[in-house]
Amino acid sequence: MSLNVSPPILIAEDVHKWYGKFHVLKGVSLTVNLGEVVVIMGPSGSGKSTFIRTFNALEEYQQGRITIDGMELTSDLRQIEAIQREVGMVFQQFNLFPHLTVIENITLAPRWVRKRSKAEAQEVALQLLERVGILEQAHKYPGQLSGGQQQRVAIARALAMQPKVMLFDEPTSALDPEMVREVLDVMRSLARSGMTMIVVTHEVGFAREVADRIVLMDGGLMIETAAPTDFFQNPQEDRTRRFLAQIL
Repeated sequence: MSLNVSPPILIAEDVHKWYGKFHVLKGVSLTVNLGEVVVIMGPSGSGKSTFIRTFNALEEYQQGRITIDGMELTSDLRQIEAIQREVGMVFQQFNLFPHLTVIENITLAPRWVRKRSKAEAQEVALQLLERVGILEQAHKYPGQLSGGQQQRVAIARALAMQPKVMLFDEPTSALDPEMVREVLDVMRSLARSGMTMIVVTHEVGFAREVADRIVLMDGGLMIETAAPTDFFQNPQEDRTRRFLAQIL
């Protein structure tokens, strides 16, 4: 675990979001330092996924302020594109292009957005596939892979853009239980390498082992933030204790 002495890479201040009259984020604030791993937990519908999706403009927020790597996230399209280049995201569903091979999926954005040459993009893609343990799948199509393999391709695809921050939105929730570990192993390796990660997950073992901080959200609010040992063994809030009683 990192010793959180690095400067903040992401600052969210008093973020509010409404869907019509439904107030889904009620003034949520979070500061994440470079190289830090923050795990966000909470019941279904608590606003966790919505919150992290505001960080790369997949969800608009109506009030508050979000700054990533010194750039404020505004409605300016160029600013959004600049931030999206620095923020990788891995979703529950793998969102791979079924008509492209694994290596084509990974090289598409670096070639179009980062303007990498085909050879350079392919070299990086092969290195990343080796890193996530599926180099031999490079020329297969997503439909030929297991769910765990597809999610590892999705992680490699996000890493190919060389992001400063990686967001994971319940990356193992759509996987069969036996495939969960292979994806978590890749995420553990990323954390050990110093990647800044914000992870929405219910995987308690992963959170205990890898997180620098754990955040509990419920009802669009941030209920408690603590180091893993304190969060699991000495929670301060009744709501946290009730949540842990359900999942432990």
